[in-house]
Amino acid sequence: MDWAQIGGWPLHQMSRRIDGPIHRWHAQVTGSGPTLLLLHGAGGSTHSYRDLIPLLSAAHHVVALDLPGHGFSQLGARQRSGLEAMAEDVAALCAQEGWRPAAIIGHSAGAAVALQMARDMVDPPHVIGLNAALGEFPGLAGLVFPLMAKALAAMPFATTLFSTTSANPARIKALIASTGSALDAEGYDLYRQLVGDKAHVDGTLRMMAQWDLRPLLAALPRYAGHVDLIAGSKDATVPPSVSQTSAGRMPNAEFHQIEGLGHLMHEEAPEQLAALILRLLHP
Repeated sequence: MDWAQIGGWPLHQMSRRIDGPIHRWHAQVTGSGPTLLLLHGAGGSTHSYRDLIPLLSAAHHVVALDLPGHGFSQLGARQRSGLEAMAEDVAALCAQEGWRPAAIIGHSAGAAVALQMARDMVDPPHVIGLNAALGEFPGLAGLVFPLMAKALAAMPFATTLFSTTSANPARIKALIASTGSALDAEGYDLYRQLVGDKAHVDGTLRMMAQWDLRPLLAALPRYAGHVDLIAGSKDATVPPSVSQTSAGRMPNAEFHQIEGLGHLMHEEAPEQLAALILRLLHP
């Protein structure tokens, strides 16, 4: 996304552009108190937390990032879009800026980044996953999807074609509906803008192409940090069973299900999610 467009983005008054490490980052920073780091999922951006940030920042220092290659964060190294590299780079950014998260809240693939970061810390923060993408695609899809992403990312005109053909408002609404969620008009339009942006699409495809969950999943039984995994009962992208199974594999993790919400539950019902998150953070 072109930084010249930041003035029209949700919560743009909180936005900061940060050079390095590795990438040119977009962060939204507000509030005071214990630091909460918010990480979106693949194909998303800080916009997905637009209604959650004001609710959490009343008593917390909130930092929301666009992951490398997503939204307004410019990818500085094209081979650093995988899980381990992304977690390392986010951790390096936190160290550079002096952010010491008391908790990391991650949506979908952002929850995997949060866990990858936390397991490398001496004093791991509380991790809260929202519809955490902690399961690999089964069977043939597990082989085909990464190959397709790699092929598209390598084709010079593929991202332009994809962003041009997929940014139709009707297609965006159908895409969101396929996740089990329903958004307001602003929500649909923000995703339309993202999907219509070549750099954002390229960053998302590179993340998909380089993603490998296997080392993290294998390490979950040995991770003793505090984890809460929240799932929407209507999530059609990451079934609630993924969070439930993952929580059962970690010694200090709990599973929570919210009825009637889909993959983008934090955008559908931010007040409900904020209330639950705050109860988990301050029992």
